[in-house]
Amino acid sequence: MPTIQWRPAVNALTVPQSYKILFVPRNTVGYSELAAEIAAENPNWNAELVEAVLRAERKAIQRHLINGDQITLEDAFSYRVSFLGKLDAPDDPLPDRDDLIQVNINASVPFMREVRHAAQLERLPLEQKQPMIAAAEDNRLKLNDVLNPKGVLKLTGTNLFFDEGEEGCGCVIEGTKSGRAVQSQFALISNASVLLVPEIPAQTHSWNNEYAVSVSTQYTEHGTLRTGIYGRKLRSPLTLTNFGHPHPPEVGILTGSADAPYVSVTGGAVSADETLRIQAVLDIHAGHLLFSLLDMEEGGKADAAVTVTANGSFTLQGFPGSAVSSLEIRVNNFADLVKMARNQYSSRVVDVLEVRVG
Repeated sequence: MPTIQWRPAVNALTVPQSYKILFVPRNTVGYSELAAEIAAENPNWNAELVEAVLRAERKAIQRHLINGDQITLEDAFSYRVSFLGKLDAPDDPLPDRDDLIQVNINASVPFMREVRHAAQLERLPLEQKQPMIAAAEDNRLKLNDVLNPKGVLKLTGTNLFFDEGEEGCGCVIEGTKSGRAVQSQFALISNASVLLVPEIPAQTHSWNNEYAVSVSTQYTEHGTLRTGIYGRKLRSPLTLTNFGHPHPPEVGILTGSADAPYVSVTGGAVSADETLRIQAVLDIHAGHLLFSLLDMEEGGKADAAVTVTANGSFTLQGFPGSAVSSLEIRVNNFADLVKMARNQYSSRVVDVLEVRVG
């Protein structure tokens, strides 16, 4: 049997806090839906004619209200005009009629009695308003989910506005291994977006470049502090130095909060400084990883992917036009990298690499 759905909703006007009983409509029904339903129950009636009668009834009721009448439909509804406002003296002029004249529609006692008798109520879970971060983009690199210390981070979503002066309200960037920074440099704070120059906390190891971002706000003076956490992790660029030397220092990449890097860059052939990306894509069906180098534009240049099925050393070729001819990598923990890609990154982990010759 169909039910009338409702959910509890916070009443922000009461202290201590209470809850309203909020009706949740299943559908919105208009003239055409009512006409089709009535015609289906009465086969001799045409749906178009029924709709025309319903619309004519509405016009007739409106006309009688304008004429100063009250309309009473037995066992159904009554319609009457009422007035909103007050006079300080009996001979004062009336307020503006746009505010003055109201129309009241009341259900009859028998009509209400039948609805109350037949209705079955269904409780829906409490739905709380809270910040929702839908996307995070570095405005300088034009890449999603990159936390660039030289750029501006743009968060977009809903219910994001917060008052920087309110205790507990604001935006926080937190390392998944260590480090936490309350953000303080904002270019824009609105319900739909937040622009900030990120303050990125240092983490325990250089390869711990994974961060979470959250927004906390309070929607009413006495309301509960609500926090929305972005569902994806942000990753900051990693720097590879001394690639003009025979044995550059190893750099851990493509790792989360682990104490040892899942992958390390051990060397390569580089002719000039360049910023590029490295990705590891999980083939869910085959269970292996595909490594490749990419340029800095989504859908741009890429080299041929190298298939990795276990720990070991591999060579990735540079894409056409890149100053990085090749990179040597060593996969240290294939199993945990697969697990991280599957569970936290929708099967694709990408790091930005700033490769420096000197």
